[in-house]
Amino acid sequence: MKDLTKGKEWKVILQFAVPMLIGNVFQQMYNVVDSIIVGNFMENGKEALGAVGASFPILFVLISLIIGFAQGAAIIVAQFFGAKDFKKVKAAIDTLYIVLFFASFVITGFGIYFTEEIFGLIDMPADMMEPAKEYFTIIMAGIITMFGFNGTAAALRGLGDSKTPLYFLILSTVLNIILDVVFVLVLKFGISGVAYATVIAQAVSFFASIYYLNRTHKIIYISMKSLTFDFDIFKQSLRIGLPSGLQQMFVAGGMMALFKIVNGFGTDVIAAYSVAGRIDLFALMPAMNFAAALTTFVGQNLGANKPERVKRGLWATWVMTSIISVVFTITAILFGRPIMGIFTPETHVISIGAKYLLVVGVFYITFSTMFSINAVFRGAGDTLIPMFITLFSLWIVRVPVSWYLSTVMGEVGIWWGIPIAWISGMLLSFVYYLFGNWKTKVIVKPKPG
Repeated sequence: MKDLTKGKEWKVILQFAVPMLIGNVFQQMYNVVDSIIVGNFMENGKEALGAVGASFPILFVLISLIIGFAQGAAIIVAQFFGAKDFKKVKAAIDTLYIVLFFASFVITGFGIYFTEEIFGLIDMPADMMEPAKEYFTIIMAGIITMFGFNGTAAALRGLGDSKTPLYFLILSTVLNIILDVVFVLVLKFGISGVAYATVIAQAVSFFASIYYLNRTHKIIYISMKSLTFDFDIFKQSLRIGLPSGLQQMFVAGGMMALFKIVNGFGTDVIAAYSVAGRIDLFALMPAMNFAAALTTFVGQNLGANKPERVKRGLWATWVMTSIISVVFTITAILFGRPIMGIFTPETHVISIGAKYLLVVGVFYITFSTMFSINAVFRGAGDTLIPMFITLFSLWIVRVPVSWYLSTVMGEVGIWWGIPIAWISGMLLSFVYYLFGNWKTKVIVKPKPG
């Protein structure tokens, strides 16, 4: 546990963000290793790449509401921890686990039953349908351990602990890589082997983390017999987390809409978009993780009635993420083509993906600015307005602009819709920050005197 209400703002945010960033890099290595093996060591590499890539936004749609609820619970944990109300901290964590447990069964059943219909919504090409269904069904079967681990990580981040999840992510990633090699290269399981490797690695990581925390942690103890449900905290988590969940659902839905547009351009463009999206995510990850750190920082400091630290924390976060964004922009411009070549030997796919990175990479700093500002709102418990901002920038700007420009410029027009949407979201977020209404949404009110 770490108290973020003391010390230099930039230093405590950096120290809190770096373990999360390293952890997410390892977590994304799941998908990277999957894509490298699929793209280079399977006969139908392009089709399999597209199938894995198309599965991500669909999975994101299905789990986004629950992940949003977990984020809401983590914000409540952070605010109660900042106020030193440890009884409420325990109640918030228990409630989070109970909701995640039951939600996982509902989402797994729905996803498996309607797999073919879901892929039909994005006009999945016939040559990708079977591998996509095979991969997606196995991933859905492992949702319960995915939720369990992400719930544990969210609770720990609310307590200021970003290091413990990192250790188990490293364990999971290393295991996933080993299983990928065994299932695909040795046993020749094909795309199902990639999915099995991911599910098994997630399960091992989750159960190992539970065993460790139950033996060592002062606050978190996970036992189905001892969990208690707090309806008031559940409602508060919904109030804060539901807009975040809906926001993520809009984002995932927008990704599906973009895939529908991309699918009209054929297998090479689909494969290039899937690979470039994986690379893109690494460039955006620092901004997302520093924003997550800032969210906890804001939650604890507003819970401790130290609003003056919030503004300094935002400025420090923006400076750090802007420097990182510029580095990734230069990398995307200079090395986009050789990086694409790691995933596939197809020259046409590499060329398309390199153009994507060139267009989108110039605007990484815009994305990082938008995320830093929105982190302040979430830390304060104000998640409704950011949801509407996301809704506008995604569905009113990105999808229509990408569709229209694709009819004029081809697939490059799709890529241009992404930074245009980031710019609109950044400007709207900055205006709302200046208004200051988010300051009134704090759960833990200052005590008299």
